[in-house]
Amino acid sequence: MTRRRRLRRAVIIGLFLVLVGGGIYTAATLVQRSEKLITEECTAAVGTQRSQLATDQAANAALITAVSVRRGLPPRAASIALATAMQESKLRNISHGDLAGPDSRGLFQQRPSQGWGTQEQVMDPVYAANAFYDALVKVPGYATLEITDAAQRVQRSAYPTAYAEHESMGRAFASALTGETPAALNCTLRSPEAAGDPAVLLSELGAAYGNIPAAATGQTVKVEVADSYAWSVAHWAVANAKELSVERVDVGNKRWDRKARDGWQDAPDAGGGVAITLAAAGS
Repeated sequence: MTRRRRLRRAVIIGLFLVLVGGGIYTAATLVQRSEKLITEECTAAVGTQRSQLATDQAANAALITAVSVRRGLPPRAASIALATAMQESKLRNISHGDLAGPDSRGLFQQRPSQGWGTQEQVMDPVYAANAFYDALVKVPGYATLEITDAAQRVQRSAYPTAYAEHESMGRAFASALTGETPAALNCTLRSPEAAGDPAVLLSELGAAYGNIPAAATGQTVKVEVADSYAWSVAHWAVANAKELSVERVDVGNKRWDRKARDGWQDAPDAGGGVAITLAAAGS
């Protein structure tokens, strides 16, 4: 091969590598840009009713509802609690009050001066949810009252009818998160920013549901529950997928896949319980 041919070949190979590298870079850049365009949110779809929450709101809604499931309360209790927390704090664990209640704190804006607990306690979402339910179950016939009426009997708000604005959201998310309606909660998310930690997921799961049979194998946590309880846990995992880097959730013959972004789809039977798969390092 002459020197000229060798030079020509080297130039061609170099151009090829530049084009391939440029193509890979362009593809990666497009993927990154498309990821940024994704609006992260969670949707509860029950019958013809659809309600949306931001991911942090959905995670708080999942915890509030999990506490009701743990206590064996009816889905109506969770509906009331979610409508209340949405009105009081926009379902966010805020550390300040307002003019009507300057010492109000937390998801339910509970006031230490009115006997709800210390500031530290009412800022603990699990404590706050339990405190709300403790008061709710003392309301005679709360399960048959209008949601706004039941909420007002607990909260004693200066705006007694305001809770009615959030009844549809409360019913939709409670129906999904209690497991009453299967495959009803979907979150549209970007790719995980970090690997998931099974120990953290198990800790959060225990905080929400109490002593629940669950164990990790590698990046998958298996939760041994059935029926509506299984769907409650499955939806809890989806609602917490952003914070906990959940990649996939399998329950029965249904699967939620974060990357697919197409909600719950048919899949091979998971063999009982709920399988929650977390993102691995480098995924």
